[in-house]
Amino acid sequence: MSDITLDSMSEQYFDVLKELGNIGAGNATTALAQMLQCKVDMKVPQVKLLGFNEVGELMGGEEQIMAGIYLCVEGDITGSIMFLLEKKSAGHLVSKLMGMEVSEDNFGDIELSALKEIGNIITGAYLNSLSSLTNLTIYPSVPDLTIDMAGAILSVPAIEFGTLGDKILLIQTQFTDDYDLDGYFILVPDLESYERILSALGIG
Repeated sequence: MSDITLDSMSEQYFDVLKELGNIGAGNATTALAQMLQCKVDMKVPQVKLLGFNEVGELMGGEEQIMAGIYLCVEGDITGSIMFLLEKKSAGHLVSKLMGMEVSEDNFGDIELSALKEIGNIITGAYLNSLSSLTNLTIYPSVPDLTIDMAGAILSVPAIEFGTLGDKILLIQTQFTDDYDLDGYFILVPDLESYERILSALGIG
């Protein structure tokens, strides 16, 4: 059993996670630009270790309506990854992808399917970065999409993160085309996977 917890994570490891966040966000930006066929810029991602209540506040309060894309990860690393963005931002991305104005208050099956595909592309870009840097094999599951209050969506990783302490690892990225989009990544590897990532990166 590992003695690593997120609460006692070394500064060196945190720096590596920041670098992973940067590379993952860069790849996600490129993938998003290709998908939307327009220029997309990215601000330097913020990598933060936060308590669950702080995560909800960062997103504008636990009652903020968010779109959450959740998928499980298998292979050399096991756990899950989640990508969240505000519902209004989700409406903007879907409108761009479909080439027509879509109201975030009127998502039908086609719009939800498009949003799921956007989430799939973005999370895939993150996982590919992690895989490339560590040479570990990572298999993502089919994504699951939820539109709900931030607090409700975050309760899923909160339960999984319980074994790692009361903090959550959050990567906040702002994408910009002609509109600022705040995207939030939450990576939830199990403890053994943390050990594996550390070893693969020569730390620990």
